[in-house]
Amino acid sequence: MSTEFDPRDFRRALGNFATGVTVITACTPDGVQTGVTANSFNSVSLEPPLVLWSIMKNSGSVEVFDNASHFAVNILAADQIPVSNHFARPSDDKFAGIDYEKGAGNAPLLQDCSARFQCENYQKVDGGDHWILIGKVVAYDDFGRAPLLYHGGAYSAVIPHAGVKPKETEASDAGQAKNDKRLADNLYYQMLQAVKRYQASYQPMQLATGLRTIEARMLLTLNDFDTLTTQDLEERIGMPDHDLQAAVETLCRKEWLARKDDQLSLTTAGVEQAETLWNIANERQKEVFGQFSEEELATFRKVLEAV
Repeated sequence: MSTEFDPRDFRRALGNFATGVTVITACTPDGVQTGVTANSFNSVSLEPPLVLWSIMKNSGSVEVFDNASHFAVNILAADQIPVSNHFARPSDDKFAGIDYEKGAGNAPLLQDCSARFQCENYQKVDGGDHWILIGKVVAYDDFGRAPLLYHGGAYSAVIPHAGVKPKETEASDAGQAKNDKRLADNLYYQMLQAVKRYQASYQPMQLATGLRTIEARMLLTLNDFDTLTTQDLEERIGMPDHDLQAAVETLCRKEWLARKDDQLSLTTAGVEQAETLWNIANERQKEVFGQFSEEELATFRKVLEAV
């Protein structure tokens, strides 16, 4: 069976698996520091306590991790998108302007993370075009902050699953009635359910355009701003730089996006596609909210803005 895949398509398929976002840091005995953004972090073993992550073999940071006795895994919190983007970009001094403290082996420990793991270098495994680095955890911090997620080439956030009612249940009628009333009175639960129902019909229509959600957001944003730098667009839609560049290439191939130096703008065909996306969104909104009066919608908007 052939295993030669289109790298872009393969990466997009892998992007369907949601992960957290980390910054892996290390320091050599002579004080050279590095930090790289990675979503390849995973647990390996509880006894001994082992974790792993992987790094491209051609990365300029490989030598630092090879020479360091320890590395630190900083699991980013939901509000740390700028930190992720900062460490994903090349820089002469990645720690300039970054608050951190020293951990085991002097590996930098970042502030305000969701959790941190200090690891002793344990094993290095060949993994194709990556090195798989396994570390033995010697200390950790669990701050319990909501984590930053990565899915489909874009940053995301944790939303608790609304759950489903079982088809058959042995629960008592009284217990079921009590639970139904609690959920009916819980506005947060009702908002989650409403979004779930809304997206169930809207997302298939948007995806039918042949665009991923993040690509559609790029078109819609550029349609409003005419021209943006890649960094401005990256910050507005919450997308890592390397995935933004991949999406830009896709949209340029479709001739919906024009790139001149660091400036991005829509072509005439791109504007038409963006308007098609807005029409899909507006039609879905009319379908759902057309049954309500202007006064009711004004109240609904007021409530949403207040929340």
